[in-house]
Amino acid sequence: MQTHRPHPHVAIPPGARPAVNPSSSSAEVYSPYAFELASASDILLNQWDATPTVRYPTNRLGVPPRSRSRTRSAYEPVPPTIAFPEPEIYRSASQRSTVYPNYHRSSRSDSGHPSGHSSGPPEYEVGNNETPPYSPATPGSASSFNLPADDLDLKVNKLTRELSNMTLQSEEGLRRFQNGLLAEKDEEWHHLVPPEAREALGKREVERQSVLFEVFKSERDYVSDLKLIREVFIVPLTSSSPPIIAPAERLQTFVSTVFWNLDQILMHHERMLAALFARQQDQHPLVQSVTDIILETSFQFQVDYESYIKHYPLAEERHRTELNYNKRYQEFTQRCSQDPRVRKRDLITFLSRPVTRLPRLNLMLEHVHKLTETNHPDVEDLPVILSVMSDFLKSTQPGIAAAENKVKFWNLCESLVFNKGEIIELDWYNDNRSLVHAGTLARRSKSEMDWNPWFDLYVALLDNFFLITKEEKRPGDVVKRLVVSRPIPLEYLRLGALDAPPESRKERAEEGSILDSLRGSYRSVYPFTVYHAVEKSTRRYTLYAPSESARKKWCDALVDAKGVDDVRREANQWFVPHAVDDGFFRIPGPRMVRSKKPPSGRVVQAVSFVASGGRSFMAVGCSSGIFVGRRGENYRKILSFGNVKSIIVLQEFNKIIIHHDNYLLAYSLEVLARVAQYQSPPSSLDASLETIAGQDGSVVCCQAGRIGERTIVIYAVKTFLQVTVYTIEACRPSENRMSPRTLQNSSLSFRPFGEPLYVPKDAFSVMPLAKTVAISTERGIVIANPASATKQVIAVVPDFAGAPSSSNTGDLKARCETAKPLGLIRHDASELMVIYDTMGCYITKHGQPARDAMFIRWEIKATSFVNRHPHVLLFSSEFIEIRDIQTGRLEQVIEGVDIRLLLHTPSTRGPLLVAMRGQKDDEDGVSERIVELVETAEIAPATPASGAFAPAEGMWDEWDM
Repeated sequence: MQTHRPHPHVAIPPGARPAVNPSSSSAEVYSPYAFELASASDILLNQWDATPTVRYPTNRLGVPPRSRSRTRSAYEPVPPTIAFPEPEIYRSASQRSTVYPNYHRSSRSDSGHPSGHSSGPPEYEVGNNETPPYSPATPGSASSFNLPADDLDLKVNKLTRELSNMTLQSEEGLRRFQNGLLAEKDEEWHHLVPPEAREALGKREVERQSVLFEVFKSERDYVSDLKLIREVFIVPLTSSSPPIIAPAERLQTFVSTVFWNLDQILMHHERMLAALFARQQDQHPLVQSVTDIILETSFQFQVDYESYIKHYPLAEERHRTELNYNKRYQEFTQRCSQDPRVRKRDLITFLSRPVTRLPRLNLMLEHVHKLTETNHPDVEDLPVILSVMSDFLKSTQPGIAAAENKVKFWNLCESLVFNKGEIIELDWYNDNRSLVHAGTLARRSKSEMDWNPWFDLYVALLDNFFLITKEEKRPGDVVKRLVVSRPIPLEYLRLGALDAPPESRKERAEEGSILDSLRGSYRSVYPFTVYHAVEKSTRRYTLYAPSESARKKWCDALVDAKGVDDVRREANQWFVPHAVDDGFFRIPGPRMVRSKKPPSGRVVQAVSFVASGGRSFMAVGCSSGIFVGRRGENYRKILSFGNVKSIIVLQEFNKIIIHHDNYLLAYSLEVLARVAQYQSPPSSLDASLETIAGQDGSVVCCQAGRIGERTIVIYAVKTFLQVTVYTIEACRPSENRMSPRTLQNSSLSFRPFGEPLYVPKDAFSVMPLAKTVAISTERGIVIANPASATKQVIAVVPDFAGAPSSSNTGDLKARCETAKPLGLIRHDASELMVIYDTMGCYITKHGQPARDAMFIRWEIKATSFVNRHPHVLLFSSEFIEIRDIQTGRLEQVIEGVDIRLLLHTPSTRGPLLVAMRGQKDDEDGVSERIVELVETAEIAPATPASGAFAPAEGMWDEWDM
């Protein structure tokens, strides 16, 4: 007796009475057929039209529509009743159903059943010449429907009985397979199907079912391996005591980097495996299709797979790095490999499972597609999933390549060996850093005495540096790359000849006679040239590629990298040059003719100030005098002081200080502005003049700044025997209670601060610090305290006398002795940076070398500098180099012609003015361009939720909103 099932069931044996549906009236009985047939209006012309992923639309975007067939999505509940098309051998019902219904067929003894009106399905009636829409026709197969009616009836009934008995008996075997309890040799489809069934189905369908069974098996094993990763590796690693990786933050970073989003991938495949197993239980042994399940899941896991696959090279490299440097981690992985479930596989094998899973699944589905008959629905459905997977796998290739490139970049950086003592910041840990191109190139030795003038170099082009190294193999197959030339930033890299004719390289034969080794052989090499923009001759490199194609790859990579770097620097400038004037100030040029207005001459100084009711003015010192005017407008020559050395503005005290020739003079800013606007006569300036210094000696240099709450001016006066440094404090005349006789320079706006300082005769610049002053001399920087008469000179820095003796200290001392000191920058409370013309180094607050006496070499030879925390700006005639004070990293390069820093107050804030060669060259001469370096700010993303956007009242009125 059969019980009611909501799906097709096992055929009722002959002679059995039909069961009554307990949920129906007593008059309703089951159909004598194993398949419930749809009504006439629902019967399809093609019984396969009700297949998965076709015919009926779905309410989800991007997912093929579902059908009403019994091969349904495993994520949906089973409907109470399902209408099936006409039965045939390849549409199995369930593990409890037969392939064919046990209907009564017409025979010679059935005289009461005329032909064409059988109780069975029409296509199986005697006399029906139509072939079933889908029937295997393998030669020699018993499932062919071209047999005589009686033979076919016997074959079909036999296959029905066998499959029915087999499916009832194999429930336990299928359950054991899905739970992984079968022996590995028994986990094959043909071991769960009797030989008669295999013979009846034919070779093609047997192979197709075997491949589908492999899909179930591989998915089960894949889910099991993903679970093992957490059980065997992650949980013991994170719960180990003592910790294997410490501290906890580092362990957390390691786990997230190595295992990435495996949990999300496991969740997707657990759901898909449950759906596949449900389909297998429902349709075994003849599974119709799994395309709908895989297609539906593939749309769900694509994002997580894309993230994992692109990140995988980084995860593998992080694991290998920890394995090389952490002995506890090595022991941990060895213990994990001894777990019997792991089967001696390493962690890399498990981590690569998601990377190889989809390609393997794709291959299996392609195999299924090849074995599918032309009128099977999978012929149309499988190409959909194959196309989706193929496109997805192709889309991940660039991400994999980028991650592999990142791993190569890390390996390269870890293998580099620099000269000791020098700080070279390649910005390794920036996520934007990458390796553009690398390989072995040859270079010719400059020595004529070398019998083998050729040697090989490993050259690497990063996205920010060009590296030339020499490979060296060390014990343990460790490859180190010695940096034979300082890395060239791409900002300074220039390309020379890229298409020079090939040359011949002589190579010594490694085998053969002595004569053969001396004779050698020749091969063609292809040169290209690169050089440093500052050291064009001394740092010029001609490198030789082994082939024309290799040279082309290098040249293309260099051009592309330079282009990308230019765009990146243009979009991420720390300081933006903003033109203030380009045309008023001129110097004589080749096109110049006699002009009504003589050229102003070379611009050497410029300052901005505010006067006359808040208006902005600018005083520009040229070789012919000092010009004053509204900023960006016409200027007027006010003073005839040519080639002034310094112009300092004390806005708070309404004073402008001019260092001209040997004198230090002060004028009123307000009077200067009035004269520039023709509101006062030039003679009124003489009334505001105060002579600060110059009567008793020549003023060498001056500088202004703040010590505590005081605004001071420091200047050095050179006499016949010595150099004396004076410090004065700016004040208002009403605050100066000292009599003019007590003032050294008879100035009412300035008063002495501390005592004079006597320093070596080679002093050339001064600058204020927090509590002291720094005086630059040829032998170093003297730190002095003008406010303390008993302890004036503190030290000459860097102080190598008290520094620990080391090779780095000796090297730094030798370099400092040959470099010209420019000044100091206060980095933080405990560290200062000493600025030289060719390099920089760090010292403690006691003046001793810091950071193991290491130094940073500039790419230029600086003539001046400015501190704009957290950056230092170094100036040369062609480049402005902007570096991070903390790390020394090169942040930006500004290029120009005849660059001059116009504001010599490196320790104060305010407009940063620079002069360089202008863009105009006509009958008035060549223009001098004055630009202001405007410091930029990071652009923060603004969203309406953050309140950044507030619509103005009434802004939508015209839209009637």
